[in-house]
Amino acid sequence: MRGPGLCGGIGRVPPGTGDAVPGLIEDCYAGLAWVHEHAEQLGVDAGRLGVAGASAGGGLAAGLALLARDRGALPVAFQLLLYPMLDDRLSSASIHWEVKGWGRASARFVWDAYLGDLAGTDHVPPYAAPARADDLGGLPPALVCLGALDGYLDEGVDYAHRLLQAGVPTELHVYERAPHGFDGVPGALVAQRCRRDMTDWLARHLAAPRT
Repeated sequence: MRGPGLCGGIGRVPPGTGDAVPGLIEDCYAGLAWVHEHAEQLGVDAGRLGVAGASAGGGLAAGLALLARDRGALPVAFQLLLYPMLDDRLSSASIHWEVKGWGRASARFVWDAYLGDLAGTDHVPPYAAPARADDLGGLPPALVCLGALDGYLDEGVDYAHRLLQAGVPTELHVYERAPHGFDGVPGALVAQRCRRDMTDWLARHLAAPRT
């Protein structure tokens, strides 16, 4: 019996170099292609294979969903985005909050490390910064989980709303008093609730008949 799967990847291209864009997202795509190719050996149902990630990984998962849609060769059944990093322009209100642990300076550092001199310019492709995508139609169903005290809150909420407006089945959860990385706090009730919500969403989504 084959079951559903989540796909993740590790990039071989150093961030902040001229090859990181589109190198990292192409590495993710190559990983997705490999899982599809070896689905039977892995015991995975390729028709129910999804992508997921947190923070920068959430941005890569969203970018991979966009790239897979545009190429049309590798189906993606769902995307699970946990406080995703989506917009290198850092123009939202929440990214300017003075919050402990993660704010604009931290986000700027990570985007600069990833994109180098491209960060914040007009030359960043949507596969690297998914908030830049003009068309979100035709993407797989999404779960977006955000912390209410996370600098990435506004861009995550906006992305979820745009997915809904594009006709993509989308569920949005915002967790009260939760900062960036909240799910990693051992024993925290909010972390337990988030993990339960993600598990329930995956179970409901994957139990639905394939179309």
